[in-house]
Amino acid sequence: MPRSLPRMPGRRTADHGLVLPARTAARLREDLPSVAEQVVAAIIEEVPAYETAMAGSMGDTIRNAVQLALGGFLSLAGGRRGADPRTPTAPAVEGAYQLGRGEARSGRSTDALLSAYRIGARVSWRELSRGAVESGMDAETLARFAELVFAFIDELSASSAAGHTDELATTGRVRQRLLERLAGHLLEGASEEAARDAAQVAEWAPPTTLTAVLVPQAQLRPVLTAVSGATLALPEAPGVEESGLLLVPDSHGRGRGALLRAVEGREAVVGPARPWLEVRASYDRVLRAHAAGLGPDTEAHLPSLVLDADAEARADLRAQVLAPLADLRPAQAEKLTETLRAWLLHHGRREEVAAALFVHPQTVRYRMGQLRELYGDGLEDPETVLALTVALA
Repeated sequence: MPRSLPRMPGRRTADHGLVLPARTAARLREDLPSVAEQVVAAIIEEVPAYETAMAGSMGDTIRNAVQLALGGFLSLAGGRRGADPRTPTAPAVEGAYQLGRGEARSGRSTDALLSAYRIGARVSWRELSRGAVESGMDAETLARFAELVFAFIDELSASSAAGHTDELATTGRVRQRLLERLAGHLLEGASEEAARDAAQVAEWAPPTTLTAVLVPQAQLRPVLTAVSGATLALPEAPGVEESGLLLVPDSHGRGRGALLRAVEGREAVVGPARPWLEVRASYDRVLRAHAAGLGPDTEAHLPSLVLDADAEARADLRAQVLAPLADLRPAQAEKLTETLRAWLLHHGRREEVAAALFVHPQTVRYRMGQLRELYGDGLEDPETVLALTVALA
């Protein structure tokens, strides 16, 4: 049951003793809209988790919370203060509490929110102090003003953290289990009807695509703070020990670059974006890349993944296409195999083949003569050339 005001420890801003001169208070109130916009812009730029959130209803909530907080602070600093919850700071504290609850419902941790508060404190102090100095505030009062700014931000961040904790204690944990269940359905290949029902129960809006990201368990939380709050997270990735799995929404196109930056240096493996109901295909590719030691971007290793998709089939193909060399001495067979690979890669250009093999072009001509005797017209047959190219790649 929601509370009208969060229970907070003794407020550090109560009875602070600072009263801004009327001229300073008026100047700062004029600057309030500009300061609020700069705070929001800095949060969008510096906290990746809010980059997309600001475009929706959550963005409006955060903008309103910033303006409410700054307005409450100026009322407090202007002399209207006290511990009574009916004072002008009470709406800002309550707004911060509700913001924390909203962040928990959005699936974001407090890390992103507290980062936003730190950025808000820095930008607010920079802009408010400039206005205070320009209005003639003396150094001693400015120091007390700074102390009040940061004490107020601490109070708001503590209130948001309390709201976040309370939400998790009630509905948040239940919803997280529902989201994990949804992720399990998607990975198990459940029917579209079952997946959509699970998404509705979890209050999760299906995106256009999902991208599977395998992350070491120790790195799971830092990565979660840098991606969309609608990301589905499994603390234990199916089939991979000591790893977690994230299913990140709508990280296709330009969004893929941001996702790769978010996992940089974290030993993650990022699969391809797939329609959300087909995310199992993304995870399958992640598993193959992880097993082969490839990463972080599976799409940078497509040739290797294709060629190694069925190692036994590739070995059988190699034995099949190199059968004409089976009766040769091993050393001779190896030289002709190297020559054939270079010939295929360089499209038969003798000078380039010779340079790649560090031999004379006449040597290439001699060896290719041997290969033509062994393969006959096969080296002119497109299907044989294709099989040789795949087998020797």
